[in-house]
Amino acid sequence: MIRDQETINHLIDVIERFVRERLIPNENRLAEEAKLPDDILQEMKELGLFGLTIPEEYGGLGLTMEEEILVAIELGRTSPAFRSIMGTNNGIGSAAVVFNGSEEQKQKYLPRYASGEWISCFCLTEPEAGSDAASLKTSARREGNHYILNGTKRFITNAAVADTFNVMARTNPSIQGARGISSFIVEKGTPGITLGPIDKKMGQSGSLTCDVIFEDCPVPAENLIGTEDGGFITAMKVLDRGRLHISGVSVGVAERLIRDALEYAMQRKQFGQPIAEQQLIQAMLADSQTDTYAARCMTLETARKRDNGENVSTESSCCKLFATEMVGRVADRAVQIHGGAGYMSEYAVERFYRDVRLFRLYEGTSQIQQLIIARNMIKAAQ
Repeated sequence: MIRDQETINHLIDVIERFVRERLIPNENRLAEEAKLPDDILQEMKELGLFGLTIPEEYGGLGLTMEEEILVAIELGRTSPAFRSIMGTNNGIGSAAVVFNGSEEQKQKYLPRYASGEWISCFCLTEPEAGSDAASLKTSARREGNHYILNGTKRFITNAAVADTFNVMARTNPSIQGARGISSFIVEKGTPGITLGPIDKKMGQSGSLTCDVIFEDCPVPAENLIGTEDGGFITAMKVLDRGRLHISGVSVGVAERLIRDALEYAMQRKQFGQPIAEQQLIQAMLADSQTDTYAARCMTLETARKRDNGENVSTESSCCKLFATEMVGRVADRAVQIHGGAGYMSEYAVERFYRDVRLFRLYEGTSQIQQLIIARNMIKAAQ
């Protein structure tokens, strides 16, 4: 739901210019240094990009879901690693506090997230609990005014630079599955936290992930988010929104890939004419444009439904499934259109081809989205 068209148009224009003038020219620098340049980070903070979704009363912009998707599409037109550093502050790292946090928690953490003073991260995945998040083993045992956390979290985005960790842990070991899990805010520097080495990944260089190990880590009871044993419900609410956000980013990346592929096809000549005149090249361009348009429409429509208060659990999974699979197809076609050049790091399509592969894995794999969609269909039919 667009609250004020003129305001969102201005924001989109500012972000589009920032992406074009500052982020795209620094894509190679980010990939080579595997670290977000400090000057770019500071500019992101000054533009308010760390507080896009945080409510205005806590220093953010309080974007609606539809507005967030429009911003995500713009941010998707550059390396996903740029968005990653601020993505957790706007999404899975802060959403639990926004949804279910106490007023004291909101006053303490949200303004710092919104300004970029603090970086947040979301600790759900474990060595033996990823798609099956309900089987997580990290424990939180109540002792007086504290909970004692023990366990290991894996592949945690921004953990290496995080100031707070939103941790999912089992508070009731007698209850199996989704129930009995609670959500906690754990601050950097708390005794018992150890970070693993930075993961070496296929793509998204500059987006830092690593293990987070908790060993008898004491967390104040007031850092419990919401109710004890209610953390999994919070996590699912967080992921519903996150899946729509990633869908929007996928659309933006696909639009960038189409632009690069079309530009190359119009310049590259074979058989005496630009390859864009070849019908089989045109077919790949047309299929990519159609796929991207479909993903854009379904994501924006679902965002509007969510803004209207409708339950969009099924639709958000549909968007995540289609959009992330779609951008993989578009990336593959973009490389094909570039031919041998597309396999060379000189061209951005080579990097994007690797970067977008992750979209089909995090926020719930494509197969998990299929299960969610089918189970919701069966439930609705009973």
